Amino acid sequence: MKLSIAIAVLMLVFAAHTEAQESEKTIEERFTTFSNQMKELTDDLTVKTKDMFEKIGDSEFAIKTKTWFTEQLDKMKAKVDETFPKQ
Repeated sequence: MKLSIAIAVLMLVFAAHTEAQESEKTIEERFTTFSNQMKELTDDLTVKTKDMFEKIGDSEFAIKTKTWFTEQLDKMKAKVDETFPKQ
């Protein structure tokens, strides 16, 4: 009777062990999962970065700054043309 109990216990341990092995991911599956997660992260980061730069470019501060630099450049060109007239 002890032998039959021992065999039954061994069968249960073997069954539990094979189920545990099946549920573990292989290295390939882990790398695939990691790769997919990194792709999702970078795609999301790309979209957020693009949106941020668009918002900055369309902001009132950016528009005023561009206008100011354009005005200063035009003034400088006029001063250079005035100082060094073309003959």
